[in-house]
Amino acid sequence: MSAALNPMAAAFGLGAGSSVASQASFGAYRQNPLTANTGISSNFSQVSSSTSPYMSTSSDYNTDKAEWLNRIENSHIDRNLMNRLVMNYLVTEGFKEAADKFGVETGISYPYDSESLNERIKIRDAIEIGAIELAKNLINNLHPELIDSNRYLAFHLQQQQLIELIREKKLEDALLFAQNHLSEYGENNEKIQEELERTMALLAFENANDSPFADLLHPVQRQKLASEVNSAILEFENLESNAKLNTLIRMLLWSQDLLDKKSIVYPKMSDLANAAIEDVNINQLINSNQ
Repeated sequence: MSAALNPMAAAFGLGAGSSVASQASFGAYRQNPLTANTGISSNFSQVSSSTSPYMSTSSDYNTDKAEWLNRIENSHIDRNLMNRLVMNYLVTEGFKEAADKFGVETGISYPYDSESLNERIKIRDAIEIGAIELAKNLINNLHPELIDSNRYLAFHLQQQQLIELIREKKLEDALLFAQNHLSEYGENNEKIQEELERTMALLAFENANDSPFADLLHPVQRQKLASEVNSAILEFENLESNAKLNTLIRMLLWSQDLLDKKSIVYPKMSDLANAAIEDVNINQLINSNQ
């Protein structure tokens, strides 16, 4: 986690190596509820203030990859803060067993509703194996009003059930299901209409996996829905619906996008999974930021 989080910290101005543009990016997020109600907001404030000299010098524009990485390695992020970020992710995303083991290893006590978490795990597991009808029943047992009150969630559950029928090559059942359960969702909603059209296009191919829309059949589509359902349940329960680690990654991508739009050359993190940072031409870096 350290190797991945430190580059994030640098990108947000929490560590070293941030440019003026990234300083502005971080400043725009200073009031973000990212760190609310977890006991870690003060830690972020301490980290950002302790490293503010890095954000105010023009020399930061002339930082190559080696210097960037050196500053990252020498920046300090409290281990307890990192552990709480990991624990927040595990609990929010519904990895109960991992959260319990991680709590034992780190000594972190993180309160959560065990019953709700167990139900969220069952729902996620059902979606990830394609048992959408079971997932809907479990959601209704947990919160009977949730699906009816969330139009997009209701559509995506029905859409996934249609995808599962197509995956099983039950084409007549798929057509009938779409006609009876999905046609109404596309009315007066272009976004849903587009998603529905992409899904129905799978039926035009003898082998749906050869379709330009075959991504709908990939496991990531189920995982995407499982995450959406998990967030919807948490939001319905007035709990934090997104893990803070996910928000940090979105902030990183947003900051890098802002730098790119300003045509600023900088050591960019191109591979989030491995925290890989691109090489930059130091002369190009200097010239572009003068």
